[in-house]
Amino acid sequence: MRPPLRIGAVYDFRNTPESGMDMPSLYAAIIDQVVMLDRLGLDLVWFTEHHFLDDGYLPSWTPIAGAIAVRTRHVRLSTDVCLLPFNHPIRLAEDLAVLDNLSNGRIELGVGMGYAPHEFAGFGLPVSRRVSLTDEGIEVLRRCFSGERFSFHGKRYTFSDVVIRPGYVQPGGPPLWVAAMSEAGAQRAARFDCHLLPQGPRAAVLEPWRAALAASGRDAQRYRVGIIRSCLVTDDRDRDWPRIRAAERYRHQVYRSFTPGTGLGGVAGNVDEERIPQTWVVGDADHCVAELTAFIRAYGITDLVTWAVPPGMRPEDTNQSLERFLREVAPRLKEAARGL
Repeated sequence: MRPPLRIGAVYDFRNTPESGMDMPSLYAAIIDQVVMLDRLGLDLVWFTEHHFLDDGYLPSWTPIAGAIAVRTRHVRLSTDVCLLPFNHPIRLAEDLAVLDNLSNGRIELGVGMGYAPHEFAGFGLPVSRRVSLTDEGIEVLRRCFSGERFSFHGKRYTFSDVVIRPGYVQPGGPPLWVAAMSEAGAQRAARFDCHLLPQGPRAAVLEPWRAALAASGRDAQRYRVGIIRSCLVTDDRDRDWPRIRAAERYRHQVYRSFTPGTGLGGVAGNVDEERIPQTWVVGDADHCVAELTAFIRAYGITDLVTWAVPPGMRPEDTNQSLERFLREVAPRLKEAARGL
């Protein structure tokens, strides 16, 4: 059977002047917001990762995951995505072991390759290495998660006689997700037996991943499919949507600046109509339930996550919508998903 639907919120900690907040205040306010959402039954908190941006985009997600872990009791903490080429897999595995113990087994990990040339330049890495660094990084993480001592000799990494301590709370380590924008990414997710973060066309991502699992005797229905599809619950769209729309335009503009002249810009810059939609759903609770239920059914989504604080906004600006999302929308989505 398909895993039960989980509902989450995602944070990037981007802070533009419009917020009127300094970074320490924004971090503190977001942690307080997550504590509130945890009490309301939020299932997931995801973090994103980018580097060297003036708006303070979160470059290091493990410290904030630890801070939130000690303030919460229910939410599971993960990434969409952790940029694996910039994270040493042994060091990351150790951080995850600490987080898994700190949270008592509430850590997951979503990984991607990265695509922004300025980030690879900042870390002194050729963009051409992103595939090999990602593939070897996932393979090393899998061995770390086993809890057994191992050695590894690859093109990018060589390790001898390694074992991760402390051990993980979750048997087999944190659940592992792979982001895919193409068939190669879908095949990578299947090859490493991972849950899927689909960020490309359905025919190039979802279908090849499911086919690859089936070809090896695995049931895709037992795996998770997660995506960011944001929701603004409001009875007055004209009042509440314009500010979020402006923030989202800024978000897309920054992503597009990573790869100028190409028409690409990571997930947010993808405008191909074939792609799985990640546009905002805006309206009252009934409208949001109808739109998101159809979306979940159409793509087999098991993990639905909304942007919590768009760039330049304060957590207090979105608290009401998020609370309504959890009280009025999420329970109905979960009930509808049980019948799928």
